[in-house]
Formats: sequence, structure tokens, C-alpha cells
Amino acid sequence: MSMLDHLRHNPDHKATAATTSGEGNVLTMKAVEWVSTAKVHINDHRVRVGLTDPREAIVRIIATTICGSDLHLYHKAIPGMKSGDIIGHEGIGIVDEVGAKCTKFQKGDRVTISAIIACGECEYCRKQQFSCCDNTNPSKDMNQMYGHRTAGLFGYSHLTGGYSGTQAEYVRVPYADQCLLALPENISDENALLLSDVACTSWHANELGEVHEGDVVCIWGAGPIGLATSYWAKFRGASRVLVVDNVPERLELAKVRTGAEIIDYNDGDVSEQLKKLVPGGVDVAIECVGSRYTKTLSHKIQMAIGLETDSVDVLIECIKSVKKGGCVSIIGDYVGLANQFPIGAMVEKSLTVRGGQLFAQKYWPYLIDLFSSGKADLSWVFTNRMDLEQADDAYVMFDKKKEGCVKVALYTAFGRSLTQDAVAPQGL
Repeated sequence: MSMLDHLRHNPDHKATAATTSGEGNVLTMKAVEWVSTAKVHINDHRVRVGLTDPREAIVRIIATTICGSDLHLYHKAIPGMKSGDIIGHEGIGIVDEVGAKCTKFQKGDRVTISAIIACGECEYCRKQQFSCCDNTNPSKDMNQMYGHRTAGLFGYSHLTGGYSGTQAEYVRVPYADQCLLALPENISDENALLLSDVACTSWHANELGEVHEGDVVCIWGAGPIGLATSYWAKFRGASRVLVVDNVPERLELAKVRTGAEIIDYNDGDVSEQLKKLVPGGVDVAIECVGSRYTKTLSHKIQMAIGLETDSVDVLIECIKSVKKGGCVSIIGDYVGLANQFPIGAMVEKSLTVRGGQLFAQKYWPYLIDLFSSGKADLSWVFTNRMDLEQADDAYVMFDKKKEGCVKVALYTAFGRSLTQDAVAPQGL
């Protein structure tokens, strides 16, 4: 049964289907729409039905989730947001329709959706630098800002292509052979969800930092990405991992789940605390916080009055704390321009500094094997399960870090019907 047929004939489904003259078939589905600064809403969203390209697929969402980078959209720290945009870039689901030129998938397959939209054919995709794809982001604004366009992203503003996101009952996936991952039966919903972004981004953070056996690694941020980055650093053989944050529940997770030493930045200057713990400096500093978080009055003022778009308070701590000849990995989101960047220390300390979005498709074969074999498990990052219809409340909970919330899995009505006791709003 096609997507439209299902919506017409399944009386238990909350969405309704309709036909509009001149528009072809359309349906109304539940989706999380960005409204304005710090305001999202679960709405009945009208979308076109049917395939528009033989390389695409339509996926019926089982579960999605809120990413820390979605909070940047939530607070309008990313340009290019329009009221009514469907947000979200992580999701798992069942293939509902598939184009004639898709060779890897068929209707009924359970899949993870990549946050990164990659064509698989351009120079960068051939080099497995999928987030640098040349063909999936038409944004003229990005081209003007950066000199080039990077890959399109699901549900992440018109700066990255204006694609509808995964916090919805259905999502249209272009270049489906490149952007979907077939899932074995023995992988949990939670680990499968993390393969959209978190598991791959945190692995990428370690790759950018060249984390090797015996390294001393310090990670700024104990959100989902920071926690997973700490987990992978230990997995890769780091001798010591330190995690910096100020949220007690998150620091406790870092300690218990990843064996990290914890630093509460409320206890004093982080660089000074690190000097005492690691006198020679850490081998690798990994920034998992992003540009929106300021720690000094100077950057708060500059951002407030538009003198800069991004704060580098955390990056300054990273560069000061890493040893000479060390590596700095920037996996937090940075968008525009920043002042007082410590370029002198970066150059004179002979540091290697790298940043960039995840190469999800590159890491999928390795990471899915780790999860399906039981050699790795990151499902503990999820602290809450909720209904998609509770997304408004979930955003507030996640943004304010209420009730120890670290990451929320949002199940659709379809997902709840497949997963017994899938939704436990009080947390896992």
C-alpha cells in the first residue's frame, strides 16, 4: 500500500489525505515546525505525495530525535530559517516508496537516514568527504559566505538547502542509495537513531583529532556529542579522557558510562584546572560545544550587538590547554565570524586544527558492525522517550536541561505501533 493509500484507508492514523486542484495529491502529516525564536510547534503540515525523482525514496518515520545543533535553530543562531520549516536531521523508519533508480532499497526496509545529504558522485563524495558534497545544496547565501557550498542537510535551514526535516511522520530522501542505511534486525532503535548523526559525528571528532592509543584527550561539552566522543576516545585506546561541563547529571554520565575524569567549569578557570591535572598539556582537545555558548562578558556583548556571530571562548580554552604540537578538533557548530581568535597561540604552538561536519556514510560500515555485534553501545545517551506530538515540551526540556534530560527519542504513532512500550515520557 502506498503512502497515500495508507493514509486514506487506515482509520487509526491521525493524518488525513486530500487532493488539491493544480497541486496534485497532498497529505497532511504531523510535523515539528519552526515558528520563531525559541518556539517550535507540532502542526498538521501539508506535503506533496509521490516521488519526484527516480533516485529518491519516501521513508515513514518510526522515531526521530532532537540534536544539540537543533537548539541553534531553535534560538535562531543559524541564518536561513523560515516560519513553517520542518526541522530535524536524525531518524529511522520504513521505506514506503522507492524510485526506479534506487538499487539498494525496497519498500518495507528498515533504515537509518543520514543527516548529511550526499550525491555519491561528485569529487568530494568519491573521496568520502560526504559533508562537502557539491551537488545537494543550492544555497547562494552559503556560496557567498564561504566561497563554496557544502552538503545539504535535512531540516537545517535554507542555508543548507531548505530540505524538510525528519521530525515528522514522513520524509522525502533524495539520493536514497547514498543517504539511507539498511538496518539489521538486531540493532536497537536507539543505536540505529544515533547512526544518523551522533555516533558518526563523535567518531569524526576523534578522527579529526587523530586520537590514538595512549593519548590524553580533553573534551569540552557533555551533551550527547561530547559523551559519545568520550566513549569513542576510550574505545580507541586513549589513556585518559577528561570532560568539561557544568551540568552534574551529564558529568556523572561521562564518569560512569565512559570512565572520564570530570571538570566542572564552575570550579574555576578550566585551563588552570587542566594544568594541575595534566601538567604538560593534553594531546588532543575536542570542542563539542559550539559558537552559541559564551563564557565571557566581552563575547556576550559582541554577539548581542552584532560585532560577531560566533563566540570563541571555548576554543580559546582548547588552544591554551593542548600541548605543543597537539591536535584541536572542532566538532561543535560554528557559522560565521568571530573576534579575538588566538591565532598566535595556534601557530606558535605548532597545532593541528581541524573541523567539519560528519562523514556519516564513510563510517557507517564500521560503526554498524560495532553496534550489531555488541562491541559498542551508545543507547544509554537517550534519557527520555516521548511522543512526537510532545515535541513542544521536549524542546523546552532539552534546551533547559530539565530533569537530567540528555537526549530524547520522539516516536511517531506509527513507531509506537511497531515498538511495544516504546514511549515512556518519564524517561528510560
